[in-house]
Amino acid sequence: MAISLRPDRAVFRFSGPDAHKLLNDVVTGRVPAGPGPATWWALLTPQGKILAEGLAGWADDAIWLDVHVSVADDFFRRMRMYRLRAQVVIDDLRQSHSVGWAEMAGEAISHQADFGPVTLGTRVIGPREAGWVADAAYRKARIRAGIAELGEDFAPDTTFAHDIGMDLLAGIDFAKGCYVGQEVVSRMKHRGTARRRPVLVSGLDGADAGAAVMAGEREAGTVGAVADGAAVAIIRLDRISDAAAVTVNGKAVRLQLPAWARYGFGESAEAD
Repeated sequence: MAISLRPDRAVFRFSGPDAHKLLNDVVTGRVPAGPGPATWWALLTPQGKILAEGLAGWADDAIWLDVHVSVADDFFRRMRMYRLRAQVVIDDLRQSHSVGWAEMAGEAISHQADFGPVTLGTRVIGPREAGWVADAAYRKARIRAGIAELGEDFAPDTTFAHDIGMDLLAGIDFAKGCYVGQEVVSRMKHRGTARRRPVLVSGLDGADAGAAVMAGEREAGTVGAVADGAAVAIIRLDRISDAAAVTVNGKAVRLQLPAWARYGFGESAEAD
């Protein structure tokens, strides 16, 4: 099985009798309590903005999470603060473990990446000396699936969970109790639609992450990391009246909704 190294991910292991409760009470998603797929989650500000996101999988009596390296220090600090007197050990494994991706399950600690209606291969965690090679395989796969990622597609504390489709991709557990930012998530759900959503952009010849997506003279969003001329962009749906009349860097591009989308161009929502 070929494993692609994801060098921009950091690994943390949560163990102890209160590990599941701690995570379940803090992050948005359904936290696994036993073997099974890795589930998507986010850590939010009280105002509902994403500070960290990643996958959580259970193995060896512990819950293994990955986050983007740019937010790893802040994530570690916040989780130690939320821990208080709970019986939880939080291990920072950045020096000893790496995160990889493969199309199929295999060696090391591997979990099917569960995004609800989307199964995105397998997240693999193993020793840093595993010899995996960094390539664009995972980026291409997640762009095709229309899944946005912190660090590649948006910065921390700028984006709501609904903006990246976490409500439609099983990244939010609407059946559990309170967690940080839950009031904002619930309010956006009950409005019935969100102002911004992930959209696939193709035809990005020469464009870089952060380039503006223009609907006429108005900016509708920015593109994320680009692979093979395509990217995920978080777009203001209400600004797209004609998906065929959109440009990036002055060049026409193609917009397409992800296969899992339950929204459409031209939709609007109440002001946040």
